[in-house]
Amino acid sequence: MRELQSQNDSLERQLRRKDKALAEAAALLVLQKKFQALWVDEV
Repeated sequence: MRELQSQNDSLERQLRRKDKALAEAAALLVLQKKFQALWVDEV
């Protein structure tokens, strides 16, 4: 039982880390699109 709890905790940490990375990537894509839209408007 203790081993399963430890494995579950590890998997939850991995999931949180990957979720944060995905959110960061999504935010960067949004910012990139906004920047490109501003750049096109100036030209």
